[in-house]
Formats: sequence, structure tokens, C-alpha cells
Amino acid sequence: MTSSNQLQLTQPILGQLNSFLSIGECMVEMAPIDKAGDFRMGFAGDTFNTSWYMRTLRPDVKTGYFTRVGTDAVSQSMLDMMTDAGVDTDFIAQDPVRSVGLYLISLKNGERSFSYWRDQSAARKLAQDAETLSRAMQGADLIYFSGISLAILDAQGRQTLLEALSEARANGKRIAFDSNLRPRLWASTDEMTSTVMKAAAVSDIILPSYDDEADFFGDADIEATGTRYLNAGAKTVVIKNGAGAVHYLHEGFSHHIDPPKVGSIIDTTSAGDSFNAGFFAGLDTATSMENLIRSASKVAGQVIGRKGALVPLDLSKITS
Repeated sequence: MTSSNQLQLTQPILGQLNSFLSIGECMVEMAPIDKAGDFRMGFAGDTFNTSWYMRTLRPDVKTGYFTRVGTDAVSQSMLDMMTDAGVDTDFIAQDPVRSVGLYLISLKNGERSFSYWRDQSAARKLAQDAETLSRAMQGADLIYFSGISLAILDAQGRQTLLEALSEARANGKRIAFDSNLRPRLWASTDEMTSTVMKAAAVSDIILPSYDDEADFFGDADIEATGTRYLNAGAKTVVIKNGAGAVHYLHEGFSHHIDPPKVGSIIDTTSAGDSFNAGFFAGLDTATSMENLIRSASKVAGQVIGRKGALVPLDLSKITS
């Protein structure tokens, strides 16, 4: 693996990016708005957040979301919000029995904690229709999923999703994956790590976070994380590292990129999700990996400077 100050791509990572499909769970978010105990309802979720920012960054790209919701009023409100945001909902099925998951944010001394209610979430059944899943993937140039997308499914659902992704990749689609390790969603750490590596084996682009990878995979350093994913079959690995340097491995090159400095950090929710969208948005551009990562970091830098998972972006400050 060669170290380089800047890797200039002779060809874009994607020859075309006309359509993007994200797969996972969007949830009801209850966020505190004052000390009196009042809350504001919104909608968010890791892969949906990426879709939302992708639509903001690349309005020319058809951005779709694949999940499952209920038929109740809150599910319809979620679908309306997605439609209003310009996210395509054509492949979102509605479950007559289940609804959508919910999480509540608690604040104590400025620190956020989360409580979840998702056992009866319709998204847990998102992979039960393999034919619809494959059809949705056929129309996408780039398909994105996460470790959470897998964690909420049962064993059969995980197998169905991974098989559909493998087939899509064999048919020329590009697959992107964020391991997004959440041990509380898994029966065991071994189940989590083994499933994540199965996901890596069907993915072209992987965007893990180093701290979690070191904790659960025992990686000696950030280079070891990248090498493990390259050995699994990925072509590009971009490793986020909190406020530290982003590390990438791509086409025989390995290098650290220091992200642009940010101002005050208000809320780190969706930092990684928005970074991913910022990276994906430039994949059909003939530019350097450094420029791709710096643009993605600027997106995340704006997001963490405001409260909430989904915030407006100043696009002029991302391209400058």
C-alpha cells in the first residue's frame, strides 16, 4: 500500500450517478425543546439521514429510500415528509399490522442519551419481499446500507438483503456500506462482527468509524481496519475518526486527510451520515480522494454545528 499526499483520480469512482437508493429504517424522533418537558416530533434514521443530505447536495440525482412503514397516521406523516424532501418513496411498502419505530432524546448536563421503541417497527420486515427489493436495486447506480439496516432484521431477512445486494453488485451496481456498529441491536458481539464482514464482502465502498472498529474487531491501528475491509473485497475504504484525520485506502494508495477545522460543536447526531452523503455526492466527479473527503468533512462540519439530525446546508461553503 503506497502513501500519497493526494491521489488524483483519472476516472471518477462512479461513471454515472443518476440514481441513489438507501436501505434501512427511518424512525420517529422525539427531541426535547425546553426544560418543561416539551418535545418536538421529527423523523430520522442513519440511512435516511444520508438520503436526505444526498438529495440536498445532489438534487439532480434521483434519491430513493427503501424501507417499510405502517398504515397509521404517523407512518403517513413520515411518507409525506420524505416526499416533501424530494426523496422517492415508490418502493416503501406499508404494513397493515406494524408501525414505525420511535426514539426519545434525553439531555443531562449537555449530554444526549437515547431510548428506543422499535420492536414492532415495520422496517424489521423490509426484506421479506425479495422480488421488490431486487426491482428497487435495478434502478439505482449506487446502493447504500448500514450495519443498522442488518441489525433490525431477523436471520432470514439479513440473508435476503445480502443476497440481493450481491446480485446487484454482480449486475454492475455499486454497493456502499457503513458498518455503524450498535451492539445493543445484536444478540451478541460475534453475531454483529460476523454479519458485518458478510456485508463487507458484497460492498465496493465501506465507510467505518475507527473507534468502534478497534473496540469490536481488535484492530491494532486505523490501517488495520482498512486492510481488513480491503481483504473482504472492498475497493475503497474511507475510515472516519471523530475529529481526527480521515484515513482512506483506494487503488493501492493509503493516506490520512486532516478535515477542515470546525467551529463550535453543538450536536454530533448525523455527523457520519452526512459525511457519507457528502462523499457519495462527488463519486462521479474526476477529482482527488482528498477533495472528496474534504467536501464530505465540510458537510459534516456544518451538521454538527447545529442541533438535530437534519439541518439546512450552506452549499457555497462546501464547494469553496
